[in-house]
Amino acid sequence: MPPRRLVFGSAADDYARHRPDYPAAPVEWALEHTPGPRVLDLAAGTGKLTARLLERDVVAVDPDPGMLARLRADLPQVEALEGSAEDIPLPTASVDAVLVGQAIHWFDPERAWPEIARVLRPGGVFAGLWNCDDGAVDWVTGYASALAHGMANPRGGDGAELDLPEPFGPTERATFRNDRLTTTDDLVASVRTQSWALASSEEDREAALARMRDYLATRPETASGSFVLPGFTLVLRTLRS
Repeated sequence: MPPRRLVFGSAADDYARHRPDYPAAPVEWALEHTPGPRVLDLAAGTGKLTARLLERDVVAVDPDPGMLARLRADLPQVEALEGSAEDIPLPTASVDAVLVGQAIHWFDPERAWPEIARVLRPGGVFAGLWNCDDGAVDWVTGYASALAHGMANPRGGDGAELDLPEPFGPTERATFRNDRLTTTDDLVASVRTQSWALASSEEDREAALARMRDYLATRPETASGSFVLPGFTLVLRTLRS
């Protein structure tokens, strides 16, 4: 099996179809202090975040050929390059912002932070964005617990932190509502594209998803047809000195 951060390519089409999009407001906040138009979407995947950056001069970088193939098919106007946070295929001081959607936890900090600082111009923005389910809602916590079944919660992101060395400054944090209309089938399809599910055995994955379905069938909020999944987008941003 490939390294866990490279398992997504096998599910690229489902990832593009079922993973949540990024609202405009958190992306605008992330880029509020950007000194220029050139933006790198790092670990861009299928281009969920890239699609919000088309009015800027955007370049996308991802290490997974399968994910890049889907991004190139959906967004042929975007420059899309194979590379990683530890080895970014761009010149020094060539971008005004680096955005990362749902992927910072895959980075090797000792190698990634200097490399991100290298490609950023002075005054440039580095920001991470996470689409998170709202764990303050009891049935949302309940379905996650049903999935985990006593193991580590397979979801995550809302507890993300950034503690970056120089030349990065202090980190600012903001959250934006990102509720979405879904169904049990669509939510299960989205969960199938998470790394734990792609890396699990078929038996373990299907058992977890069956527990999730059974739980959602017991809740009045989710038992009949479509429902609103409460969520938010978390943004952490910092500036390069």
